[in-house]
Amino acid sequence: MRKISVFIHVTVDGFFAGPHDEIDWFKVIKKDDEYEVYTHEQSSRSGNTLIFGHTTYEMMKSYWPTPDAIKNDPGMARVMNNSTKIVFSKTLRNVEEGPNWKNIKLFHEIKPEEIIKLKKQEGEDFTILGSGSIVQQFANLGLIDEYHFVVVPIILGAGKSLFKDVKKMNLNLLGARAFKNGIVLLKYRPA
Repeated sequence: MRKISVFIHVTVDGFFAGPHDEIDWFKVIKKDDEYEVYTHEQSSRSGNTLIFGHTTYEMMKSYWPTPDAIKNDPGMARVMNNSTKIVFSKTLRNVEEGPNWKNIKLFHEIKPEEIIKLKKQEGEDFTILGSGSIVQQFANLGLIDEYHFVVVPIILGAGKSLFKDVKKMNLNLLGARAFKNGIVLLKYRPA
């Protein structure tokens, strides 16, 4: 069965966004060659179907197909632009493909039976990128197989909690890795 993983940046105090959806706190992430190599290796070998909520989808779409993204980070741009993408949005009416932004499917609601059907089909695994509200909904439905938290060394004090209204669950640690820029990657599986 295909698995669903989460790859999300969170603050030390557990927020995935500021109180008004701001993610400008990402700017504190210092350049780290080892971390860059790690993220590029993960994205290039995964071949996963990417899952987004509306906000993350619009943010990714506004950058990765652009000439700047393709010039500055051609490998990551290729992965982002060509990977199959699933977008969950109640308000988005359609998604447009372009020469550099392809393979997009739009769903208006999360139906557990449809997700389980997708997981049972042959193919690549799924990765939820960012999209805190999608993580919350999938977590409560028991659809997430692994959590990969990128803990950024900042405390916001207020914001959108990644696990707001999520039912209690125990997790088993799969691995931890610290990077020189202060980021810590934590990987968990539901117990």
